[in-house]
Amino acid sequence: MKIIKFIFKAIALIALLLTLFIFVSGKTYLFKTLAYNFAGIDDLDLFETRVVKTNKPIEWPTTFNYNKKPMPEKLEAALKKYQSIAFVVFKNDSVLNEYYWDGYNDSSLTNSFSMAKSFISILTGVALKEGKIKSVNQKVGDFIPEYKVGNRGKLTIRHLLTMSAALSWDESYVNPLGPTTEAYYGNDLKGLILKQDVVEDPGKKFNYQSGVSELLAMVLEKATGEKVADYASKKLWQPLNAVHNAQWSLDKIDGMEKAYCCFYSNARDFARIGSLYLHQGNWKGNQIVDSSYVTESVTPYPLDNNGKPNVIYGYQWWIGNYSGKKVFYCRGILGQYICVIPDENIVFVRLGHKRGEKNADGTLTDLPVYVEQVLNWTKEN
Repeated sequence: MKIIKFIFKAIALIALLLTLFIFVSGKTYLFKTLAYNFAGIDDLDLFETRVVKTNKPIEWPTTFNYNKKPMPEKLEAALKKYQSIAFVVFKNDSVLNEYYWDGYNDSSLTNSFSMAKSFISILTGVALKEGKIKSVNQKVGDFIPEYKVGNRGKLTIRHLLTMSAALSWDESYVNPLGPTTEAYYGNDLKGLILKQDVVEDPGKKFNYQSGVSELLAMVLEKATGEKVADYASKKLWQPLNAVHNAQWSLDKIDGMEKAYCCFYSNARDFARIGSLYLHQGNWKGNQIVDSSYVTESVTPYPLDNNGKPNVIYGYQWWIGNYSGKKVFYCRGILGQYICVIPDENIVFVRLGHKRGEKNADGTLTDLPVYVEQVLNWTKEN
């Protein structure tokens, strides 16, 4: 009995000390971190949001043999292993195969996670096309005064697009005191970004950092004079004839979009992003983004990646060569993918709860399986 009392007292003391630490340090976001533990695809209701509005929605057409060819066993096994909730394959701008699991469907809104980084890249391309950003070589300090001096003053839009900004940002997803956790659960994204130093000469090394995408979103907001979600509504979601409104999580009421992640939509509407870049920035005759910018976005930018040339990243788009085919894709932390196989005129979207293991170069083990199996699945279609 004494031991039980001692344990309860120890737990109470630890809880009290932890509470005092949180209040004294000002890191009150830790209460939400402790309450919800790990980020998930259904976190939409945990945070304030801003609507990304659609207008004049147009449904995708389906192919003549829609869902007629059985899914390959190896693909089905991989999708089940990683707890997939949606897998949709588009060929020649039509839905070829479509599967959902665990009660999710074609209108379920789930978290994009870092696929949103590619959306920010697209919006940057739109702002360039409109002349609101002069060029990718324009200085970040032209938009964010705090980035005018020292190493910060060297930062350009291109450094942000290519993840070579060399911020002091710690990308750890398991450190509750790190900036990535604070960005997700905290309520002052702009303040958090403005704390970041540039610790090396930018433009030299590839270093994937969510804070870089958030800084790019701050540039967009300044350049366009609009909230990121509002700009995305007018320049992306509406021109793409998305069927459903999307939601973008904010750090607080009427706050800043968590632009590095947290764009909530469904597999069919996410696919419009892939189709846009499959067609070099053109959607049904409307050139939303310049084709030259699209080409640069899905071409590896020359940087050092852990002592080797960067061959996997462009302008916040991932790039690979699987089964003898070039692919480019948006990627989220739990295996969210919008993957484009341009040679085959294929786009596929995978959404779910888990992903494959990370390779030494930063790529993941599950995507090559999806690409290989999709190519086999669609070979005779």
